[in-house]
Amino acid sequence: MVPPELISFKLCPFVQRSVITLKHKGVPFDVKYIDLENKPDWFLRLSPTGKVPVLKVGDTVLFESAVINEYLNEVNPPSMHPADPLERARHRAWIELGSDLLGEQYRWMIGDQATFEKAEAALASKLSRLEAEVRGPFFAGGSPCLVDAAVAPLLHRFEILARHTGRDPLSGHGPLEIWRDEILTWPALRESVVPDFEPLLVDYTRAKSGALAGLLR
Repeated sequence: MVPPELISFKLCPFVQRSVITLKHKGVPFDVKYIDLENKPDWFLRLSPTGKVPVLKVGDTVLFESAVINEYLNEVNPPSMHPADPLERARHRAWIELGSDLLGEQYRWMIGDQATFEKAEAALASKLSRLEAEVRGPFFAGGSPCLVDAAVAPLLHRFEILARHTGRDPLSGHGPLEIWRDEILTWPALRESVVPDFEPLLVDYTRAKSGALAGLLR
């Protein structure tokens, strides 16, 4: 059987969500990297949104990381979702917030001073809401769930950028700091990025010349 193919950009946090799920479940897959600044025509024909990730399963094309992860979870047991329908829906709601947080993080990474400050305030508010839901050491307890896969790229980037800038939106959010530390030991997270991910992320942030870039050491 031909393994699924994931179409990716090396720094995309939404792609990283799906790589984490694939790695955690031990699913063999191929990956093809594209340049998002110069998207090839074949990719635009595949992706109605023009965004990554895209997962090709045979002749079928899936897009949007949350949808891809739901599919991967359904066909590769055991499930990373709760058995209870209401609890499962609650997890999906927090996955949606995770997507919103990634958008705020991106604005925080690349924005000018006003955008940076607005994003940092929004992050503080939303992270406080998320913090109250974390049971530890993972989101729902002792084992990873799809919320962990969805939020891990956010926590990963905060940890890297905090070391390079001294600015950490997780500071003071104890449960989130504990969660981040657990996520960073998760093999699926460690295997979810290219070997030179950290310098690529730092260089990308610097190249955007935003407020955060001015804090890089």
